[in-house]
Amino acid sequence: MEAWIIWGIVGIIALVILIPYFLQFRKRQQEAIAKKREADALGITRPRAQFPFINQSLCIGCGSCVLACPENVLDVVWGKAAVVNGVRCVGHGHCEKICPVGAIEVGLGDIKQRDDIPVLDENYQTTVPGIYIVGELSGLALIKNAIQQGRKAMEHIADQIKQHPTPENILDALIVGAGPAGTSAALVATQNNLNYLIIDAQDLGGTILQYPRRKLVMTEPVDIPLYGKLNRHEIEKEELLEIWQSIYRDFHLRLHRQERVVDVQKVGNWFTVKTTAKEYLTRFVVLAMGRRGNPRKLGVPGEQQAKVMYQLIDAQSYTHSNILVVGGGDSAVEAAIGLARQKGNRVTISYRKPQFFRIKQKNQERIGKLIQKGRITARFNSHVREIKAKSVVLEQDGKRIEIDNDYVFIFIGGEPPFGFLRKIGVKFGTDMVTVPSTANVQNPIPR
Repeated sequence: MEAWIIWGIVGIIALVILIPYFLQFRKRQQEAIAKKREADALGITRPRAQFPFINQSLCIGCGSCVLACPENVLDVVWGKAAVVNGVRCVGHGHCEKICPVGAIEVGLGDIKQRDDIPVLDENYQTTVPGIYIVGELSGLALIKNAIQQGRKAMEHIADQIKQHPTPENILDALIVGAGPAGTSAALVATQNNLNYLIIDAQDLGGTILQYPRRKLVMTEPVDIPLYGKLNRHEIEKEELLEIWQSIYRDFHLRLHRQERVVDVQKVGNWFTVKTTAKEYLTRFVVLAMGRRGNPRKLGVPGEQQAKVMYQLIDAQSYTHSNILVVGGGDSAVEAAIGLARQKGNRVTISYRKPQFFRIKQKNQERIGKLIQKGRITARFNSHVREIKAKSVVLEQDGKRIEIDNDYVFIFIGGEPPFGFLRKIGVKFGTDMVTVPSTANVQNPIPR
């Protein structure tokens, strides 16, 4: 009898422990499944740039990758890791590093169906021998990746020049873009005493120049050629630009500012690179010019007004104003947050989708708090129909709404330079019927 009592007590204790655990587990799984279904329907579980590819046969469902990812890209669904918001992936690879069974690989994957990723070999050389693509134009984010790509591409160029020197009247390499990738390539060129030149349509810093004042930039510890270790995970825009300026000053890097490349043509063994200023003869070309290109326009009446802008540099310049921010990416959300924190501003953000999907987790939390406090009005499922002198007409859920407005900031992406790349002969994944020896359709990711 005592044994039955003991087993009964044990059973009751087990039920008291297991039932809440089971209910909690089932609730979590239902939430994860709902997130996965919603993400599948919205197409945000498919790769667009860098992406965590999961080998389901190896995955043991430990959840370490979920905990390691700061952007909530992953979740565990019925005992296996699953992508629930792939567009948030920034490519830092924490999930890959922490996975105990090697079930995750962060990269671009098979790009044969991609018309937005140029085909590159392991040295970032395109299908046009002698032309290299490094940085975000290759499809990968993060300053760390850009620096490593610039280094590897220029090291490959330097090895070729050592074997067959370039004539003195011709550049060894022309680098297009003075961001992290182009700067890294220039530093390696300096190390190897190459005859090089950097040109940039703006100034040194590349895409970083477009960031709002005091924006925190996500970095990963990385060795910068000649400079040394950049051992930071977050750094403000201004401090990062100061580092680039010190690099250009200390190592006397050759940069032509405000000069945009317009054409690249192969002439015999050399390339003729035409810019808005002059023509150059060079043996190799390194394209490190980013993906953004010219900002996309809404194409609505009134967009040509001076109050309409496509970047925000200093939020503190705008106070006591009715401001509309258009877009749902990190740039739009960060602009809305910055503007909402200024005195007297009334900020509205218009986004064509039902919620924010592709923004960093920190931005999601920050804007969520400001929306709850009434500092930002979020109008989802909305489109701008007309911009007037003192107002903006939106259409939301089939209804037209007119709101007071002093300024409009539009962040709906840029027109990437893919047309230019195709014009000079660079192939993309969907262009490839057979893969030439100079290209690897599985684009590399730096390690």
